[in-house]
Amino acid sequence: MLLGRRSECDTLDRLVDAVRAGESRALVVRGEAGVGKSALLEYLVGRASGCRVESVAGVQSEMELTFAALGQLCAPMLAQLDSLPEPQRDALGTALGLRPGPAPDRLLVGLAVLSLLAGVAEARPLVCVIDDAQWLDDASAQALTFAARRLRSESVALVFAVRDSADE
Repeated sequence: MLLGRRSECDTLDRLVDAVRAGESRALVVRGEAGVGKSALLEYLVGRASGCRVESVAGVQSEMELTFAALGQLCAPMLAQLDSLPEPQRDALGTALGLRPGPAPDRLLVGLAVLSLLAGVAEARPLVCVIDDAQWLDDASAQALTFAARRLRSESVALVFAVRDSADE
């Protein structure tokens, strides 16, 4: 199925090796609809043995629902929420509808996502797979890309698959 995609598979293999070695990585897989981005993500998940894998797929009908995708990605990790610094914990909790309050500061939400991912990865390397990123709600996309740009040595990988479009 991935015949002819050896260089892409090699890139994903190196990403998983780096995360297992304590490094962090962010990667964007771009291409037209039907080109095989989802197949590459399936390959990645299959190669991520020893890593915790969390995934989310953007849904076009949820693009207007603030933090919808972030909530789906973070839901399995929320046991770590109370370990975050209070301002980050409150911001992420409010963003995900777990705590009452006014709309949270998006900077704090981004920091909270970074802290949450890093905290989860302390137990074992973490690979987050985000498919159909072109359909993420803006707030989730902002928080995830904020975290992706600030990854250093947390044993976290964020891999986004996004469809090329003329109106980027």
